[in-house]
Amino acid sequence: MTTLHIEPLGPAIGARVAGLSLAAPLDPPHREALRAALLRHQVLFFENQPLTPRQQRDFAAAFGDLHIHPVYPNVREQPEIMVLDTDADNLPDNDNWHTDVTFIDTPPLGAVLAAKSLPPSGGDTLWSSGTAAFDALSAPLQQWLGGLSAVHDFTRSFPEARFRDTPQYARWRQARDDHPPRVHPVVRTHPETGRKALFVNEGFTSRIVELQPRENEALLAFLFAHASRPEFSLRWRWKENDVAFWDNRVTQHYAVADYLPHRRVMHRATILGDRPF
Repeated sequence: MTTLHIEPLGPAIGARVAGLSLAAPLDPPHREALRAALLRHQVLFFENQPLTPRQQRDFAAAFGDLHIHPVYPNVREQPEIMVLDTDADNLPDNDNWHTDVTFIDTPPLGAVLAAKSLPPSGGDTLWSSGTAAFDALSAPLQQWLGGLSAVHDFTRSFPEARFRDTPQYARWRQARDDHPPRVHPVVRTHPETGRKALFVNEGFTSRIVELQPRENEALLAFLFAHASRPEFSLRWRWKENDVAFWDNRVTQHYAVADYLPHRRVMHRATILGDRPF
């Protein structure tokens, strides 16, 4: 077994991993080493990793069953690989802090994102740690938040107006009907580490069930701002064939849309998780 070199990128989140080709089949010792690193650092970065869609799918599938997104396009031969292809004619929609696919009962365990084509500059992605954000709250607020639940709504990030006059409208309507709003705890417990993390995000969280409208508006505004503080986050400047692997259960991310009118193409594999508690 080759030795992995794991370089932490910050005290709260992030590590660079070297010494492994993600294109090769992942043996059990390396799989467990990466899982342990993911639990500790929450997002892992691998450089110079040219992957075919099938290789990316196989790497992600080593960590669980894969999700097929109900709206985004995918690679025809590998439907588990979602394509994020944005430019001036197809504007990005992920330039907000979000946790992927929290509108389902079992939001993803993680995701594997590969940089395929990049603009001359810009297009970075930021990640933040929900555990660090939770740990920084006062004990009374932690306790109170632990008793609250929140609604996660597909249409918050995929509004009807964006799809109504497009060829994708029928697919959007089916996705909306298949994914009614779901309720998850405001604070979730990581099923492997036992650590607690904030589990609300600007992309999909619409309201807190137990609160009145003005209370809800104020609290969510605070939590969204708190979760994205620089102390809990890092920024990755992509190079072609970089790969990121993150723990979606306890992180949020933000794709910076500063590269238009240039094109940016990313491939993502999404690993299904379990019901938050």
